[in-house]
Parts: sequence; C-alpha cells; structure tokens
Amino acid sequence: MDVHGTVAGGFEPVRDAFKRNFTALGDRGAAVAVYRDGRKVVDLWGGTRDVDGTAPWRRGTAQVVRSATKGVAAAVPLLLHQRGELDLDAPVAAYWPEFKAHGKERVLVRHVLNHRAGLPVLDRPLTPEEALDPLRGPEAVAAQEPVWEPGTGHGYHALTYGWLLDELVRRVTGGRSTGEWIADEIAGPLGLDLWLGLPAEEETAGRAGRVGRLEEPASSGGPRLRPKRSVTEAYEDPDSLTRRAFAAITPFPDQNDPAYRASALPATNGIATADALARFYAALTGDVDGVTRRVRLFDAATTERARAEESAGPDRVLVVNTRFGLGYMLHGSASPFLSPGSFGHPGRGGALGFADPEAGIAFGYVTNGFRRSVTADPRAQALVRAVRTSLEAA
Repeated sequence: MDVHGTVAGGFEPVRDAFKRNFTALGDRGAAVAVYRDGRKVVDLWGGTRDVDGTAPWRRGTAQVVRSATKGVAAAVPLLLHQRGELDLDAPVAAYWPEFKAHGKERVLVRHVLNHRAGLPVLDRPLTPEEALDPLRGPEAVAAQEPVWEPGTGHGYHALTYGWLLDELVRRVTGGRSTGEWIADEIAGPLGLDLWLGLPAEEETAGRAGRVGRLEEPASSGGPRLRPKRSVTEAYEDPDSLTRRAFAAITPFPDQNDPAYRASALPATNGIATADALARFYAALTGDVDGVTRRVRLFDAATTERARAEESAGPDRVLVVNTRFGLGYMLHGSASPFLSPGSFGHPGRGGALGFADPEAGIAFGYVTNGFRRSVTADPRAQALVRAVRTSLEAA
C-alpha cells in the first residue's frame, strides 16, 4: 500500500496508523491532516479516488463528509453571534415568524445548535427531490410539532438540523444561504477545498471522489465491538426516533449524484479534503495563514462558547450518552476525540474533524468508504490515538 505525503518529526505513529487502516481495517481511499499551533504536521493520502474505482487518490481529492458538515455549518451562526447579528438566547421565531406553530415559540436559537429543539423527525419524510429544494425542508420543520418539550432533553437532529440552521442563517442575513456564507467568509479567506454546494466547475474537474458502503473487515486484529442491544433495536424499529430521524429524507439521495453534491444540506452533504477540515478547525482556535492574511475565525469567547457543555447524557435519538456544545459534539464515550477539551463533529461512517485548543491540535480525516459507525469510526479513532501517542512521546 503506497501512502503519499509527509509527517513532521515525532508524528510518525500517525503514518503507521494510516497505513494500517488500509491493511487491517479495509480503507479503500482516504486522507488525514493534522495541524499543531497553526502549522501542518501531518498530510497523508492513499488508495483510490473512488470507492469502486482504480484511479489513485491525489493531493486535493475531496469527499462527501456527511455529518462532519455540521461542525463547519455551526461556525456560521456562532460567527453571526460573534458579530452581534444573532442572539443565541432569542426564540427562533423572532427571526423566522412562521416557525412558531405547534408550541415552537419556546424553541431558542441555542436549542437548534445543542439538539434540544425537539424536532429530530418529520411526520412526513421528504423525497430526495423535495429535500434538495431549499424551501421545502424549512417549510416542513416549521410545520412540524415537537416530539418533546423544547429545551427539556436532547436528541441528535441528524437531518433536520440542516434545515433549521440554514433558514435561520437566511433570515438573519437577508437571504444568504449557509453554503454561500461559508464560501465567502470561511473557505475563501482560508483557501479551503471545502464546499457546501459543489460548484459545477469543480464537479467537471473531478475534485470529489465516489463514495460508498464498505463491508466490515473480517478481522482487525483487535477486539470486536458490538452495539448494545438497545441501540440495535432502535435502528431496527421503524417507529423509533432513531429510525425516523435518519429517515427524514426517504429514500436517501444518491451521494454521488451531481445534483445532490451541488445542493446545500448543512447537516450532511459538505464536500472537503482532509486538509480543509483540519485547517478549518485550526482557524477556530488560532491564527492560520490565509489567502491574503492570517485568519482566525473564533475569538476566545466564541471558542469557549462552542465547547461549553449544553447537552449531556442519554440521547433520545442515538440511544447512547452524547455531549454537545453549541453545534459541536464534545469528547465522550460515544464520540472520543483527543481529550476532554476537544470539540468537533464526526460524519456517519467515517469522516472526522475536531480541534483541541489545549494541545493546539486540529484534525481532519476523510474517506470514500463508509462503515456502519455513526459517531466513532475505528479508522478515525486509530488515527486520533496515534496523534495522542505522538504528543505523549514529544
């Protein structure tokens, strides 16, 4: 297995773990990047560009990162708050009057970000065509009755998160979408190969590889972890909040369809390189060299706000204990990052991006092969452990 790229001295364990992801964990194509104190110390890629192809993964190959998109999208309302344009403690209906039906006048902006809005499901799921229409998703969640009293508990808003966040951003900015905001205010200044809505010229240029499901490896050489029976039952029960949350779009769109990749679903269809994810998180916590200047996205207060615990304990959707700040998952048993101070977001089946301010680490991993994992993919976790080993040995 040929692995390309570089690692700084001391970070060789990350290269070893990355190679093992191919030989022992069945990766087909992937990349990992790590920044330390704003400087890139790991930049590796290998395998094939497409999960079902033979063309090699190149520097700059991007992939759909699924729910790792949420961490990028969450920066938009937090930056709007940082600029004094959005009140996190205001009712959503203060910006979006149509939203307040069915008792949702009690849903606050922070409830959207900390998964306490009580709106993880749609009574009538959207078709793929409806989901890609930027008007239909917000209309559906505005008409939806909460399934629990807003603010009283938390549950992962797997798909509805994107429509809630995007409509809030549009209302606050006078119609500017989350994807447009990211392109202009985040990806552009930082020079990121990251898109929420892949431009036609990038599709034509073949920047994004084809993704797909991977079978579980026969043996990884380590312990085989099985989900708890309650988790398995929740995913199998068509009436559970778990199944209904992930079925808010039914059937789920083909993630390789150019129309899907050109659309903007802030919960699930961002496209990025590993370097872009890591560089984005580096800029949340410190200065990073941008296109024309040094760029830092979050000030110190916003960084702390993003990672302050807002929700913790049994998740009504994921049926495990989860922890959330404002828009970001926090380090915990369901989603282990580098340390208790880390914040970021995994993508179902593989991708991961996070920052650890105390260690000065920003991490990005993308893959074209999706596994069954929702929040803690073994390949990403192996790389995180290797980063920790590198830091401990320094």
